[in-house]
Amino acid sequence: MNDFSPSNVERHPLPPFFPKDAEILFLGSFPPPRNRWCMDFFYPNLQNDFWRILGLVFFGEREHFLTAVRSDGKRIFDAEKIREFLLEKKIALYDTAEEVIRKKGNASDAFLEIVTPLDLKRVLTHDLPKCRTIFATGEKAAETLLQIIAPKLEDGTKLSKPAVGKGVSFRYADRILTLCRLPSSSRAYPLSLEKKAEIYGTLLRESGFLPQTPFREDLSQKSSASP
Repeated sequence: MNDFSPSNVERHPLPPFFPKDAEILFLGSFPPPRNRWCMDFFYPNLQNDFWRILGLVFFGEREHFLTAVRSDGKRIFDAEKIREFLLEKKIALYDTAEEVIRKKGNASDAFLEIVTPLDLKRVLTHDLPKCRTIFATGEKAAETLLQIIAPKLEDGTKLSKPAVGKGVSFRYADRILTLCRLPSSSRAYPLSLEKKAEIYGTLLRESGFLPQTPFREDLSQKSSASP
């Protein structure tokens, strides 16, 4: 039996990052517990490779966003640098759930129960009028998006979950929208960082958000501490 009592329900701890001119939207599942954060922004866990992947895809450097330094001298993600990058590239960020219950108290999507999903149609209509492409950053995000979108398709289209590295287009929120499914940036997902970056880059290029020639990682910039 589901226990949706207020004491068990966790509200999303971050405000959405919705630049008004954003053309693409990355949607994950839900942030990890706060004790795993290294910054107050999305994908804050140092053991999650989302920002390393985007560093590789856009700049050819996995450590491009690892430029802030903690009090103990450890390099961490630079939230301000990330925000500037997102604004420049017209990228929005949020998650598919507003409220959840962590069945095991950890960050695993497998034990995440969604209580209140994102009101995607409202977000696209009122906050992101120029957005035409959504990237689901993992299995849970993709499944939740299908549950959000499918009952509200305007033309009765039957929507199927795309395979990893693929996308599907449909009419939604008064526009043609493309949903692309990315591999999870969690290290629990059995794919190398480089392969994940290749899939991210391919989908971004196919969607028109990257030049056709991909960046190649500058191996001379990799430190011995790189994962």
